[in-house]
Amino acid sequence: MPLVPKHIETLEPYQAGKTIEELKNTLKLRRIVKLGSNENPLGSSPKAIQAMKNSLASVNRYPNPDCHDLRSALAERFDVKIDNVITGHGSEGIMSVILRTFMLDDEEALTSEGTFIGFRVLAHSRGIKLRTVPLKNYRIDLEAIAGAINEKTKIIYLVNPNNPTGTIFTVREFLDFIPKVPPHVLIISDEAYFEFAQYDPVYPDSMKYRLDNVITLRTFSKAYGLAGIRIGYGFAHEHLIRNLMKVKLPFEPSIPAQAAGLAAMEDQEFMDNYIKLSRQGLEYFYSALDRLGIAYLKSHGNFVMLIFDSEAVVKKLNEHLLCCGVIVRPLKAFGLPHCIRVTAGLEAENRFFIRMLRKALLKKNKEDTGEGKRDNECCC
Repeated sequence: MPLVPKHIETLEPYQAGKTIEELKNTLKLRRIVKLGSNENPLGSSPKAIQAMKNSLASVNRYPNPDCHDLRSALAERFDVKIDNVITGHGSEGIMSVILRTFMLDDEEALTSEGTFIGFRVLAHSRGIKLRTVPLKNYRIDLEAIAGAINEKTKIIYLVNPNNPTGTIFTVREFLDFIPKVPPHVLIISDEAYFEFAQYDPVYPDSMKYRLDNVITLRTFSKAYGLAGIRIGYGFAHEHLIRNLMKVKLPFEPSIPAQAAGLAAMEDQEFMDNYIKLSRQGLEYFYSALDRLGIAYLKSHGNFVMLIFDSEAVVKKLNEHLLCCGVIVRPLKAFGLPHCIRVTAGLEAENRFFIRMLRKALLKKNKEDTGEGKRDNECCC
């Protein structure tokens, strides 16, 4: 009998994007622009930062085990009862609790290809069989997912807006899909980018439907700029939440995380400024990419996905960009090896990326035609 189960030995862990420190240590660059992890380039709300500082005097104590104040604030904001709210160590932390709470050994999960890989890693870490359905025109195909449900399906994982494509499924598609899902099958609606998509009338905010077998997940990591303290939240029927609360770790999120979440919710001005900045960044990207002749998808998130001819092209461009101090996210791990995801950053960061991308394309073209050296010389 092996000490380590086979599904752990063979597990491919989640590979995060490169960090600024990693690139600095490797290439000794003065300027590095990180546009690979969909982080908030404005930082965190000053109110959230101050709330965390104020909370530090209490970190010798355990946090409130049921995160009462933050759950109450979320319940009031979204017009539900506190018994409909759960918080956790990021939305991925809640996903892990969902799998531990509801999945039996012989049950299966179902999701789309070309979507957030964190769920895949969590499922495989439990030895859960995960079946996938192909994207359709880079969009999650709800009709195909409904057709793939079988007697072993227990959880369906949907990301809307989808990461990394930025595409959405619509209200009409969602409402057509729901009746096809048996009531004993749980739907995880991962809405990490809800704040960016909520203004589109065809985007289905799952909270409007209050369905008994839907668990809505959201996060403070993206629009709220609190990725580094790991805090997420979810909404579901009180019966589901009650059972999730039995399984989750009793003292998460931390005291500073709870304080930051509460304060961030109160700073609507910070949120509005970032949503505006992100939209402006995406519009700039669209215009610049059109001029460069690069295919892309218009996004409902804070990022854009670029589409190239092959994985080889992506690999070469990514090498050039890293050499020039630009971190983006190649998408081979997401099942889209010919694509790159780029976060909308500050205006100067966006312009620097486009400038370096243009130089990288010129260098690649010269190499392809034999005019340039095929080496690791920086494109800058």
